[in-house]
Amino acid sequence: MNKAHILGFPRIGAQRELKFAQEAFWRKEIDAEQLSQVGSDLRQQHWHWQGEAGLDYVTVGDFAWYDQVLNTLALFGALPTRFGFDSSDLSLNDYFSAARGSQQQVAMSMTKWFDTNYHYLVPEWTPDIAFNGGCDWLFDEVAQAQKLGHNCKVVLLGPLSLLYLGKPKAGLSHALDLLHKLIPAYQRVLQRLKSMGIEWVQIDEPILTLDLQQEWLRAFQPCYDALAPHAPQILFATYFGAVDEHAALLHRLPIAGVHFDLVRAPDQLTPLLKDWPNARVLSAGIIDGRNIWRSDLSALREKWQPFFLELNSRNIPIWLAPSCSLLHVPVDLGAETALDTELFSWLAFARQKLTELQTLKHAFDGKHDAVQTEFVAADTALNARKNSKRIHIASVQKRVANLTSAALSDRSPFATRRTQQKKLPLFPTTTIGSFPQTSVIRQARAAYKKGALKHLDYLEAMRSEIRHCIAQQEEIGLDVLVHGEAERNDMVEYFGEQLSGFAFTQYGWVQSYGSRCVKPPLIFGDVARPEAMTVEWSSYAQSLSKKPVKGMLTGPITLLQWSFVRDDLARHICMQQLALALRDEVIDLERAGISIIQIDEPAFREGLPLKQKEWRQYLDAAVLAFKICSSGVRDETQIHTHMCYSEFNDILPWIAAMDADVITIETSRSDMCLLEGFSSKIEQGFSYPNDIGPGVYDIHSPRIASITEMLGLLQKARAVIADERLWVNPDCGLKTRDWPETRQALKNMVAAAHILRAQVFEKEDCELSCEC
Repeated sequence: MNKAHILGFPRIGAQRELKFAQEAFWRKEIDAEQLSQVGSDLRQQHWHWQGEAGLDYVTVGDFAWYDQVLNTLALFGALPTRFGFDSSDLSLNDYFSAARGSQQQVAMSMTKWFDTNYHYLVPEWTPDIAFNGGCDWLFDEVAQAQKLGHNCKVVLLGPLSLLYLGKPKAGLSHALDLLHKLIPAYQRVLQRLKSMGIEWVQIDEPILTLDLQQEWLRAFQPCYDALAPHAPQILFATYFGAVDEHAALLHRLPIAGVHFDLVRAPDQLTPLLKDWPNARVLSAGIIDGRNIWRSDLSALREKWQPFFLELNSRNIPIWLAPSCSLLHVPVDLGAETALDTELFSWLAFARQKLTELQTLKHAFDGKHDAVQTEFVAADTALNARKNSKRIHIASVQKRVANLTSAALSDRSPFATRRTQQKKLPLFPTTTIGSFPQTSVIRQARAAYKKGALKHLDYLEAMRSEIRHCIAQQEEIGLDVLVHGEAERNDMVEYFGEQLSGFAFTQYGWVQSYGSRCVKPPLIFGDVARPEAMTVEWSSYAQSLSKKPVKGMLTGPITLLQWSFVRDDLARHICMQQLALALRDEVIDLERAGISIIQIDEPAFREGLPLKQKEWRQYLDAAVLAFKICSSGVRDETQIHTHMCYSEFNDILPWIAAMDADVITIETSRSDMCLLEGFSSKIEQGFSYPNDIGPGVYDIHSPRIASITEMLGLLQKARAVIADERLWVNPDCGLKTRDWPETRQALKNMVAAAHILRAQVFEKEDCELSCEC
């Protein structure tokens, strides 16, 4: 008989209960005991749903107060040593200080979790880290689940993935130099889990889907040889890609089972089955853990039944599962009462995927009559979706089909454009786009959406916020302003609401990082722009100032990556549809007198395939999409883009090919290390040609950086970027901050830029005097 399980469940709660509790704790409105109770209640609910769906195991260890990597560090007492915490007595306050920073220490760096929109906190590996002590949260959760009568499978991030995802610092030459310290820590945890009666532990090693160097691949065998004798049975979990090239290694490891992502890489199963060890569990990830479309149960049965029959004949146990953790999808479709019936029938969120798993388990066990109703319902919904007239727009398809390079007007080279664009001071200061989203703003938007605020009253409310935002920026002394985005609930949802082919949920939240949740739109059909989306707001803001006010757009790559995308159309075609819609908006902004237009692409790298051999196809498509939407303007119009929380160095040629006049990037948490690639590329004969604005302070932390700190970062940036190409800006948008800290931080930033200008001019005057 087959079994069913999941790799992880969304931790935030169907109504974002964890988010609200976290933020209340940070505001000191609740204490640690009250926060812990919220976590306990959420875990209990999620385990109940797994048991109710008939899964053979509930997954324990997928819960985290902020991030699963940070939880792993807390488990092993491995928070960055610069914080000075007692690893044997870690508290929630210590944990959140590492995540969010304090007045004494900047927050840990954050970056994307593989090719998802989830962000993890990057471990800091220093020679003095000991992996001693740690907190007992995981063991408390195991005891909680056992007390409730659940059959538990515990999940841990694997030791090699943990080391790989961190950054060596303070003289440590290589992360693997710490493996000899880390293995005993894992042995202690695994032995304790075993003593608690845990039979299975899922150890996630997603790095095996990457292009690993041989030194990392060689580390797997001795590492797991050392762990296995101390551990319960190990389910070695891989996801996000294929691992069949490592079949021989996997077959040798002393593990009891392996999980494979058969959604992203279905073809890997055949080579993996060759020489499959007897009685080893095969966990088959056949339900998409990263999208929200209802599974085609009949197609899955037809595709996988022959494989599973063969496995059954060889006495190989089969565990059915989603492709990866369900962290990346919303919690429960049942809460979506506002979706129309047809669209509702096309979807499945995390809780519904539990039911799909159990349905498939019964089908593969031969209990077809028991699940016939579910199969008929799925077939009916999928046929309706396929034939729906809502999906296809002939004019959009024709416009994409007629796209040629000749249709993209070639702007002059950057050096020529630069001479024709508005002159700004040396080290021009700006922000990334959004300003604080106050309760007044949110209440006005909510009232307007409910019909409680009339249209003209809403317009005046938003214009009042724009006036306030422009006045604040003028007072602070910024050189290039923004309108503040008061009218926008989310940088993707706002645009999706005004484009055809998009739909929206009420409670389809997913975690991006910490307490930051996003509600991705659903792209279910062809995309077009019925009318202008931002021109009115940008034009009004520009009328209030003689300084340039940026038009603010979310780019086509990010709109795609941060949405749940239709699975019946090639992604690059959908991206081109989005780019054409945005091209029309860019042209309209220019016609309205907006001289600087920012097209944000924070998700540019996020879509990068994990295997380097597949990069070019994606990067070429992404660059083309950006140029489709940005190349229809005159040389005098300055195009900006923004990217954040990613490593850019290995894709700089494609970033340069986007040919934005100015790129702003997140760099403060990395202490400007993300700029090192620019310097090294120069040495290799590649020089990023256009203007760059490296972030000089971290907007995700309540900590206000000093003028001195920002000056220090700018001096590091000057070692890489020529003065005339260096912009000064925060890391990212300011919507999550409050006005007092925003004003002070920006005043410090502007002061740092002014000091730097004075130093440069003083040096030039001195050099002139010396020449005389």
